[in-house]
This record gives sequence, structure tokens and C-alpha cells, in this order.
Amino acid sequence: MYIDAVVNNCDVRFLLDTGSDITLLNENTWKMMGSPVLERTNIVVKNASGENMKIYGKLKCQIKMKGVETKGYAYVTPYNSLIGLEWIRANEEMKYHLEMMAAEVKMSSMVKIEEELKKTHPGVFEEGLGCCTKEQVDLQLNPNVRPVFCNSRPVPHAALEAVNAELERLVHINVIEPVSHSEWAAPIVCVKKQNGKLRICADFSTGLNRALQSYDYPLPIPEDIFASLNGGTIFSQIDLSDAYLQLELSEESKKKVVINTHKGLFRYNRLPFGIKTAPGIFQQVMNKMVTGIQGVATYLDDILVSGRNEREHRENLLAVFKRIADYGFKIRLDKCTFSRPEIQYLGFILDRNGRRPNPEKIKAIKNMDEPKNIVQLRSFLGMITYYSAFVPTMKTLRGPLDALLKKDVKWRWTSKEHEAFEKLKAALSSDANLAHYDPQQKIVVAADACDYGVGCVISHRYEDGSEKPIAHASRSLSDAEKKYSQIEKEALGLVFAVKKFHKYLFGRKFLLLTDHKPLLAIFGDKKGVPVYSANRLMRWATILLEYDFDIEYVKTTQFGQVDGLSRLMQKHNVSDEDVVVAAVENDVSRLLKDCIKRLPLTHEHIRDSTAKDSLLKNVKACVKSGKWSKVNSKLSPFFNRRETLSIVDGCLMMAERVVVPEELQSRVLKELHAGHPGIVRMKKLARSYVYWPNLDKDCEELVRSCSRCQGYAKNPIKAPLEAWSTPAYVWQRIHIDFAGPVFGQFYLVVVDSYSKWPEIIEMTSISASQTVKEPKKMFARYGIPQTIVSDNGTQFTSEQFRMMCEEGGITHVKIAPYHPQSNGQAERFVDTLKRGIKKLKGEEKPSEETLNVILQAYRTTPNDCLNNSTPAEVFLGRKLRTRLSLLCPMEKSFTPPSEESRKKMIEQFNRRNNAVPKEFEIGQAVYAQVWRAPQFIWKEGIITRRIGKVNYEVDLSGRITRKHANQLRRRDTKSSPSYGDKSLLTLLETLELDDEWKRREETTQTTDAAALGRREQEVEVPLRRSKRIRRPVQRYPDTSR
Repeated sequence: MYIDAVVNNCDVRFLLDTGSDITLLNENTWKMMGSPVLERTNIVVKNASGENMKIYGKLKCQIKMKGVETKGYAYVTPYNSLIGLEWIRANEEMKYHLEMMAAEVKMSSMVKIEEELKKTHPGVFEEGLGCCTKEQVDLQLNPNVRPVFCNSRPVPHAALEAVNAELERLVHINVIEPVSHSEWAAPIVCVKKQNGKLRICADFSTGLNRALQSYDYPLPIPEDIFASLNGGTIFSQIDLSDAYLQLELSEESKKKVVINTHKGLFRYNRLPFGIKTAPGIFQQVMNKMVTGIQGVATYLDDILVSGRNEREHRENLLAVFKRIADYGFKIRLDKCTFSRPEIQYLGFILDRNGRRPNPEKIKAIKNMDEPKNIVQLRSFLGMITYYSAFVPTMKTLRGPLDALLKKDVKWRWTSKEHEAFEKLKAALSSDANLAHYDPQQKIVVAADACDYGVGCVISHRYEDGSEKPIAHASRSLSDAEKKYSQIEKEALGLVFAVKKFHKYLFGRKFLLLTDHKPLLAIFGDKKGVPVYSANRLMRWATILLEYDFDIEYVKTTQFGQVDGLSRLMQKHNVSDEDVVVAAVENDVSRLLKDCIKRLPLTHEHIRDSTAKDSLLKNVKACVKSGKWSKVNSKLSPFFNRRETLSIVDGCLMMAERVVVPEELQSRVLKELHAGHPGIVRMKKLARSYVYWPNLDKDCEELVRSCSRCQGYAKNPIKAPLEAWSTPAYVWQRIHIDFAGPVFGQFYLVVVDSYSKWPEIIEMTSISASQTVKEPKKMFARYGIPQTIVSDNGTQFTSEQFRMMCEEGGITHVKIAPYHPQSNGQAERFVDTLKRGIKKLKGEEKPSEETLNVILQAYRTTPNDCLNNSTPAEVFLGRKLRTRLSLLCPMEKSFTPPSEESRKKMIEQFNRRNNAVPKEFEIGQAVYAQVWRAPQFIWKEGIITRRIGKVNYEVDLSGRITRKHANQLRRRDTKSSPSYGDKSLLTLLETLELDDEWKRREETTQTTDAAALGRREQEVEVPLRRSKRIRRPVQRYPDTSR
């Protein structure tokens, strides 16, 4: 390798020779410099063969290399110029540059082996997920376990798009697949990875993990790993991409590993993270894969390869990659390192000289600052007391420090105290006080936090109950983290500890210790991650789902091993585990900011108003300190929800909802009521975005005081209900009807039965041809439905409509005449549309904008029939973005209504309306309701056939018509008198009703336009294709009976 330099203003190319003690300068180069005077030298120089080299003298040089200037001597010789260690050692910066050059040489070797591996085994480096071809995972359950099915959890609006994309990606690569039914189901939680992408984790702690049989395959101990690599001088480390997901599950196991999401149920085809037996299963597969290859060790998804020289290392590496290719695995290249002189692993540094302890294990102890006060000194001495059993000399060394704790002794930190402190630190970090990591021993992790730092220690707990530390770690808190509440700081300490000691803990059962009792309910809940925890706590609990641990509470007075670390740490650099924590913090902050921007309320409005609100100021202080003293009636609602409260950028949040200060509550209420939802819907809408005490009560009062809402409130329908069956998918069955005239305008209304998604078409004409034309436009957008439900209007009984259905293979179901409840899906929305128009426009003709407001409000409001999902979420598979979407959204999960929920709906409906089921026998005498303008009358008939559960065919004096059970009454044939024409006239005269009949005979009544097209076809007549609006014939009273 050659290096260009400038020596005495002359360009010189040197050969780099780190084995040479001196620098040589060729005599021709010396002559080009003008043959400057040489100093005499008695030095004897020998070449690599041991032969003496001729030296003319030494030259004092001014050297400039890689932008660095220095001075040194070069020895003039007839041989080639070469640079030696004398020049390199003369300047640290030059030494750095030369080391970088040497690293480039090593990098060249590393790139060379990497290119060879890519050429011989290209499939291992390809994008995508590998799949093991040699093994299949079979998960075994404990005897007599019962399946656990958990509902899905809401997904934050800010993460909804990313979650949907990740679900689609996992389906695309065959990791998961949708299923319609499962006995097992676990909720999902979302973890943001260090690269900013989202990872979906299943929370199997909710049931499956407790039901699985243990898989007792031991993880390798460090001694075995290092024994396999012993004698190596060159090392490589290989990391498998999405390691567990490269193992396929057996068909029976797939039925157990199911997740419940806002988009329905999905089952895993591959082994997911979070299954408690996964580490042992994976380790066994790895061991089988590398069996027989020398200089190789595996630890979960890490494969370590060594070699005594470059040739052996290359051979071992090629052998490993051949096995990886045979097994069908793929690697993650950015996490692999090749041809390194040393590697760090499990607390040791491994190089050509063997292994030595990694200084990082005791860095936190060595870098501890001196105590500045009594509190910090007590914390430090607490550590000394905790570990003094292993290093007895600690008791004698602590004397000068104990003296400072005596009563009435003034604080003075002198050289005597400093010396004692340094000796105690050395004792703490000595080999006598440190244990080597042993997977066969019980692992304990303790973490603590104070106002300005966190500290942690990983230890082994032995059979006699004693503990010995393996490694320590600590760091200071950032300015943002110092503003956390105390419970959040303590939780941060636990997350920092677990991520810091990841290599020791992943795949192992361990004990996590904390001196903050409330964290036991959040991180130790066997039912899974609490849904209504504060944002940061919920996300941190999600991160810890990857690990198998129990959590225990320890009194602060017995927590000396970490208390001192948290209080005496130095400033820290950002590490990988800090990046994980920072990703959570960014996610929480973005959630707040995204949910309020572009609204009448901005983030600054809420922050400033919160700062001025005396109640919320008090709540923030309690949240930050974790102390809730003197809880009065105003603080009580917040105290009861204290585990869900957090502070983000000056704003108070309850889980995913913003706590709105009192002075801004009326503005939020106005925004929530913009679409005039009713009480139930408005409360659901409010609970999705905001919180304040008495929020439900304020919503109720606003709706009750809204003149438009009350002026156009609907009357409840009082009739028995026979619910339609639930369709299997979107747009399978649609309900269609006309609304109008509303201010002289007719509208065609279409509602999808599955999703409740409505469509409104403003009709220029309500002829049969136009009625056929508009649905065809919708069919072009959404597809042709299987079934259309309509009433018996002439537009829907026309030949054109029949042909449209026949050509599209559509089943046309016509309801019983004059029984609009049977087409309740469409009728209900017609009612909603009419009332919505009146609420928004009063007595004015509605505009297109008015219809858009009604449609958007209906499509984006949670619906009871959809398990509190919105029509848009079910129909489109996503949540529509509205102005309210930015105000702390919460995604709702949806699954089609179960048979139990349908029965419950029917029972509630019938109970509220005092409905009584009706059944009639064939041949039974009845009264049937028929239309005789301007009203319905009851006419005698006989049941001839039953159609379904609630419809019947009735013979009315020789004419057969269809009637709903609600349109029929039982008739007692024994007591029913038969009136002739004369008897009826006599009765009319007696009751003085004949004048009324005469007036009805002389007056032509105009039918109610709302009943347009719903005329009973009691006499069959040929269909005519007229565009005129048909009205029913006005008949004289029927006196034939």
C-alpha cells in the first residue's frame, strides 16, 4: 500500500511498512530536493532477510500528509522510500489517518469475501422473507386448556395507515392470512423500530402463552460459544432477517396463533415474535443447521464464524452460507460483519489473544461522578452495602464517607474523601465483585430513576439468595425526559435496562425489579398490555412484549444496587436503546400535534389554556410528581384515571384523548355537533377524541337544547321486528327507496345492508327508465349486488327494472305493500335524510353541499350495528379523514354482528315497542289491512299460504295479495255479522255517517306524496311504460259484505 506525502515541498510516494521502525527516503528523491545536507548517523539498518542496508545519512524533514503537518527524520538510502512507525507515532492525528488507511485495506478484504458470498449464494441475499425447508414448528398445548378469544384493540389514527400497510405486507409475503372464524385470538400492539418502520406484535400474554407447553431446549452458555471459536484470529457475525418468521407453523399450530385486528382475524403461517417457546425452538434449528462445521457458534439469530487465518475463515464462511441456502433462510446484510479482527459478544471481547471482559460492563461504575450532597452520598453507600459481601475490604474503605453522615458534621469533600470514593469504585468494578454471564443461573434485572438519570444492573441470583452483578449501565435524562411524570421515569428505566442488556435477556426468563409499585399493574398484567394506559407507558409495555419476565416490587430502602447509578451518572451519548425510547417519544408527540392541527383549536390554544386552567395545573403537578394528596371532588375524576394520564408538550392527555380546558369546551362541543348527531352518536364521537369531567352530560344537554334537533326529532316505530339475515360481504344486498318530495325534490336513496353505507341521488325524474339508469352508475363503481330490496312502487315493478335485475343476475325482493318497516334499512335513512335537511337548511331547498354534509356525518359516525365502527371503515376498509379526525382519533375494530348480537337487537327492539309475535294458519279467517283513500280499512279474508316467517298470501274476495303479519288480525267467524247493502246503509244512517260518505264520494283526494309508488296491486293489469305519476283510484266504500 502506497501513501502520497509532501516532504520539504517535494511530492514523495512512500510504501507503508508498519513493520519498519524508521522511514527511508530514496537517494534520487533526495537529489530532487537539491541534495540538502545530511546529518551523520551510526544506525545499523537491516532488511527483512537480516542483511545490512546502506545508509548515507539522516535528513530532517517537514512532512505534510493527509492535511496533517509534522516533523521527523528520514534515512537516505538507495532503496525505495518507505514510511515507518517513527513518523506514525510522532503524530496522533497522522496515526489516526494511517489506521483509517489500514482499515480501508481490511475493508477491501471484507468487501471481497462479501462479493464472493453473493456470487456463490445469491438467494441468501435476496429481498424478501426466507422459509425454512427442513423444519416445521408444532406448538403443543397443556392438557385441558380452554381457548382464549380477545377483542381487537383500537389503533391510533396517526398509525392507522402504517398498520394497514404492514398488515397488507404480511399478507403479501404469506406471514399471515385472513380467516373468518377462530377459537383463539390475541390483540395486536404496534412497535416502532429503530429504522422508523412499524412492527406488528401479537400480545400472546393474553392467553396462548399460558396455555403452551414448555419447550425446554437450553440456550448455549458463553463458555460453549467461545470454546467453538477458540483459536480464531478473524471473525464474522451473521444476522438472519426476521429470524423467527422464517420458520413455518404446522397446520394445527396455525389455528392457535391468530390475531384480532381492526380489519378482522388473521392467522399466522410463520412463527411470530412473542410466542414464549419460540427462542428454544429457533435455537434448536440453528444448532442442527451448523452441526459439523468447525469454528462456528450460534446464539438465537446470531451466527458467529471464526478462522485461524484468512483461508480457514473463508472456508468456514462458505460452508455456513451453503447450509443457510440449503435451509432456505435469508440474511440481513446491514446487520452482518465480515472478516473482523475482534468482536464483542455477551460481555466479552474476542480476538486472536482469546477473550477478555468488555470494559463497557463496568463503565457506568468507573464514570460515576463524585457525590455533591448527602442524598447522593447515601445512594452511593447503599451500593457499597449491597455488594460488600463479595468484597469485604469495602467496609474498611468507606470510613471517611461514613463520617460525613454523622449528625452535625458539615459537608466537606477533601482529598481524603475523594481517595476513598475512587478506591470504592475500583472495588465495585473489580473481578471479585463481578460474575460472568451464565444462562444456567437465574437472571435479575433492577432499574431505578431519579429526577435527572436512570441506572440499571443485571445480576445472577444464586441458590442461597445472594446476587452478584454481571454488568452495570446508567445515563442522564434529556431535557424532555426530565419533564416526565415519576411513573414514566421509572418505566423508562426498566425499558432502558432491558434494551441495554438485550443479548443477555432475549429468549430467557428473568426477573425485573422496580421500586415503583404502580408499574406492576402495567408491565406485569397477565391479561396483556392495558389499553387505557398513558401513551408512553402503553408503548413501552408493548416494547417489553418481546421478553419473558416476571416483575417484582422492592422497597426503595432495599434498592441500593441501582439507586446510586441513577443519581451519580455522567452525561451520555445516544445509544441504540435510547433510539428506541426516542422513537416512542416522537410517536407520542406526533399523536398530539396531528390530532389538533387545522382545527378551530390549535395545539398552542390547548397548551396555553391548560397553563391558565387552575384545575388542570393541579392535575399536571400530580401527574408529574405521582403524588395525589388531598383529592377533592374536582380532582377525583382525574385521580380515578391517573394511570392513563400523561403530559405531552404542555398538554394533558388521557390515553389517546386530549383533556380540554374548561374555557375551550364549548368550542369543542360545537364542532362535535356540527352534523347534528343525536345524544348517543355525539357521545361516541366525543369519547373518540377528547375528555373532560361530565363530558357525557354536556353532550346530552347540548343535544336536548338544540332547537333543530328537538324540532325534527323522530317518533319511535312501534312494531315487531324480524331482522334481515346479515350479508356475507359489502354490497351483497342493497336496500333502495325514494325520499320526497322534500321542498319539491325527489331523491333516490340506496343503503348497503352490510356496512350501512348510504348513497343519495338527486332525481330529475322518477320515471322507471331514470330509476334504472341511476343504479347502473353505482354498479359501475361498486359492482353488481346479489340482492335488491325495494317496496312495490311502480318504478320498481316496471319491466325495465325487472330486465335490469335479470341481466345482472340480481334477486329482486319486494316487501309487503304498505309495510315500509320491512325495508327498514332504506326507510330509516330516508327519515335521517329528511330530518338532516330540515336541521341544516330549515325551510330552504337543500343544496348539494347540504347533502354532502349529511352523507359525511352519517358515513363517519360509529354505528351500534357495526360494533361501533363507522360505515366508511367497513365499506372502504379505512376511516374517512374529516376535521374531527385530527382531534385525538381512536380506530374502532369491526367484525360482522354475531347471531347473539342480532338476537339481542331483536329482543331490545321488541321489548321497547311492546311487540307481540303473530302467527296464522292456512285457511284461518282474518281481517287484512287494505288501502281505501284516504285511509286504511280492514277487510275480511282467508290465509292461503305462508311466505317466510312474517308474510302471508291472503284471499280477499277472490283476489290474492301478500300481507305482513302486522297487516293482519284474527277474525272470529262465529260472531262476525254479515251485513247486506241495506243493513250497512241503515247503520250509516243510524250513526249519521251518510253525509260523510257522500262528501268523500264527491271529493277527489290527493294522496300523500310520501307514499308515492307504494300502491297495492290488487288487480293485475298490463304494465304500461308511461312517465306520468300514477295515483290510486278513489273507490266508493265496499258494501258488498
